[in-house]
Amino acid sequence: MAVSDLPVSDLPVSGPPVPSPAAAAPTASAALAAPARSDVLVAHQPAFLPWMGYLSRLTDVTRLVVLDQVQFTKGGWQNRNYIRGPHGSAHLLTVPVRHDFGQSLRQVHLAQDAWRARHWRALTERYGRAPYWPDWRDRLQEVYARRWEYLIDIDEALLRLLLDGFGLPVTLVRASTLPVAGRKTALLTDLCRQTGARVLRVGTGGTSYLDAALLKGAGIRVEVATYQPPPTSGGSAINPRTGRAVPLSALDALLHHGPGARDLLLSGARLHTWPEVHP
Repeated sequence: MAVSDLPVSDLPVSGPPVPSPAAAAPTASAALAAPARSDVLVAHQPAFLPWMGYLSRLTDVTRLVVLDQVQFTKGGWQNRNYIRGPHGSAHLLTVPVRHDFGQSLRQVHLAQDAWRARHWRALTERYGRAPYWPDWRDRLQEVYARRWEYLIDIDEALLRLLLDGFGLPVTLVRASTLPVAGRKTALLTDLCRQTGARVLRVGTGGTSYLDAALLKGAGIRVEVATYQPPPTSGGSAINPRTGRAVPLSALDALLHHGPGARDLLLSGARLHTWPEVHP
């Protein structure tokens, strides 16, 4: 029996924001209205129900290269994320997986089906009374009613839902479908070459492994994307284990704010130049 066929009574009812790097000088906000840029490469590992910061890199680009050929990271955000829990707490949704050490993301299988009913119960309990739940309930239910085999597929399905909800017409391209070579900066440089991008956009953690000399030699500029939630967005909750606030999945903003979620995304998104490549 699919999750969508279960009676309601039977249904089981992204890392924290990082401050802008001190060395990076802010440029125009990603919130500024601008035509989509095909000269920018955003390449990122898939994430399960990603937080707003993930989407903030995509506000003005035409595509996202999904790094599905990289190694699966146990305990990462590829198969889990936070939604809103009771009494201001954060509730962690985790997709159980079966994987071998060193296995690439595109090879990771889902472990069993029981998690779908657990997730659906949590979503209906936490968001069933959210203002825009009726707008997205059927689409979410379609995702959870399907028996997925691979993690990458449900990650992409939920990401597409969020992209549609936030009005981001971004094409998803799997890196495994491109004849790319190298690792880290060499891989990203090759992706830029193949996609015709002259700008590489990364998150704050991305600069820790970038080879500035290699990027300069290839004539590739670097933008660092950051996201700071507006104070009134309500996009975080308390992790009951640590007592610290953690950002919630972007789904929370979509279900509570509907079309207004896009404004929350744009108002908190910023772009910065990376001085190592732009002295």
